[in-house]
Amino acid sequence: MGPEVSGEISVRPAVPSDAAAMARVHVASWRSTYRGLMPDALLDDPGFVGRREGFWTAELTDTRSDRNRIAVAELDGEVVGIAMSGPSTDGPAAVQLYVLYLLDGHHGSGAGSALLDAALTTTDDAVLWVADPNPRAQAFYRKHGFTFDGVEQVEDGVRERRMVRPRQE
Repeated sequence: MGPEVSGEISVRPAVPSDAAAMARVHVASWRSTYRGLMPDALLDDPGFVGRREGFWTAELTDTRSDRNRIAVAELDGEVVGIAMSGPSTDGPAAVQLYVLYLLDGHHGSGAGSALLDAALTTTDDAVLWVADPNPRAQAFYRKHGFTFDGVEQVEDGVRERRMVRPRQE
């Protein structure tokens, strides 16, 4: 059973003061999603949250990240989800979704869809990589118009499949 929901989820652009909360969501999501797919030593590393906080601080303050769209989902003032897209470094699309994570208990709340809408516009040709197996995430992306294009890779020991979505006129 997930956390008791007492308010509405809101999505807004992330700001530098969100970095610590974003790191906690990022790491908690990796630990619940990738346990058994990634080495426990990586997931349980005591420095993991600190490294993610450094990553998010850099993303939210470095002018090189100005073309990225970074958003947080909040419930009762607490960050429960994160998303980031930016210029694609891979594949046939102009924009890549790099991050979309929610804390356990918030899947199915509408927060994921709201974060996706904040990170990608319907006029974006979009690409993303999704872990395999990860049937919940794969179903979510299919629901939002993404399809597998047959390209796969292994990163950090995790098999990933590429999904693409053409612009929606």
